Amino acid sequence: MIRYSTASVVALVASLGAAQAETNIDWWHAMGGELGAKLEEIAQGFNDSQDEYRVTPSYKGTYPETMTAAIAAFRANQQPAIVQVFEVGTGTMMAADGAIVPVHQLMADHGQDFDAAAFLPSVVGYYTDGDGNMLSMPFNSSTPILYYNKTVFEAAGLDPETPPTTWAELEQFSNQIKESGAASCGFTTQWISWIQTENLSAWHNQPIGTLENGFGGLDARLSLNGPVQVKHWENLKRWSDEGIFKYGGPVGADNAAPMFYSQECAMMMGSSASRAGVIANSSAYELGYGMLPYYDDVEGAPQNSIIGGASLWVLSGKSDEEYAAAAAFFDYLTQPEVQADWASFTGYLPITQAAYDAMESFHAENPGADTGIRQITLNEPTENSKGLRFGSYVQIRGVIDEEFEQLLSGSKDAQGALDAVVARGDDLLEQFQAQNQ
Repeated sequence: MIRYSTASVVALVASLGAAQAETNIDWWHAMGGELGAKLEEIAQGFNDSQDEYRVTPSYKGTYPETMTAAIAAFRANQQPAIVQVFEVGTGTMMAADGAIVPVHQLMADHGQDFDAAAFLPSVVGYYTDGDGNMLSMPFNSSTPILYYNKTVFEAAGLDPETPPTTWAELEQFSNQIKESGAASCGFTTQWISWIQTENLSAWHNQPIGTLENGFGGLDARLSLNGPVQVKHWENLKRWSDEGIFKYGGPVGADNAAPMFYSQECAMMMGSSASRAGVIANSSAYELGYGMLPYYDDVEGAPQNSIIGGASLWVLSGKSDEEYAAAAAFFDYLTQPEVQADWASFTGYLPITQAAYDAMESFHAENPGADTGIRQITLNEPTENSKGLRFGSYVQIRGVIDEEFEQLLSGSKDAQGALDAVVARGDDLLEQFQAQNQ
């Protein structure tokens, strides 16, 4: 009989365990609540689908908090393999030389079947370089749409099945709603920056900045003070004074949704990803969906809207095994059934054509659920409508909010407020360029 010492047995067991150990990678994200629970479910689905790798998600707070935490961790050499970064952080991530591993390179290095052409152009274009190479993996992409209260429409004598398509119609409908007493306000909006400035520009094929909205280099500057943008801010000010538009606040406009839910305002422009929340809070009335309104005297409008949300970035400084795990996870994320399930649950856009096709029955059973995807793919993106890529854009959005409030207070007119956005924003862009050239 062969006898083994206790030490030999322990060593043997340890070696077998090491041979079977999974490679673990951390995924830092900014999704709490139901979205966070669904994200955890996706990670668990990947972990259960194979036995080589394990993804461990960790909630790190808001988008800015998550990005700040990842930067601090990178400096301390304690960074995660994957971090979720919101779309306006793209320029900052790109400029972090040596800090990221581009997704196209990651997938090629680890033998994953990866075709950027499979992704929806309006989604993937935001996260590609000038040569068309994907830098990060789209995950939760949204676009703003119009939500409206069909019950209020009917009470005001409007066709509940016909949302406004132009800003002139939206003004007309809002006045009729207010005058009829069906609601005290025609419309409100989330995100003055994202919806009423950036998407307003893209939807009308107007530039947000020079050099293809920043895609062409760090020396790009803002151009948000053109005639279409000025006209729109003038109208928002006038509509506010007339009481048919109510301002919901800065950033994501925390007060906008409650005004819509309570039926104070009959319409709201908000993220397509708010769909589940809007449905949950609109049981007292019938809900309708529409595309963003446009000015029909602007040539080329409507063009296409642009995305919000976030993508997943791979950080440098990890082992080949960890990168193999990240590549396998990204391959899992792009599977049509995974994407279709995520998009159906959340209201975020499916990121590939195959996932969109897989949602055909869902869209048939849920009228209006495809409004965002139809709007963002309405036309092939142009240089003006494929998105934006500026450094320090989180701060620039803060400037947009500040100047819009100056407009509403009467301290500045629309031209003066938007000129100030450009001047102050360009100062930030110049500082960012100097720091990252």
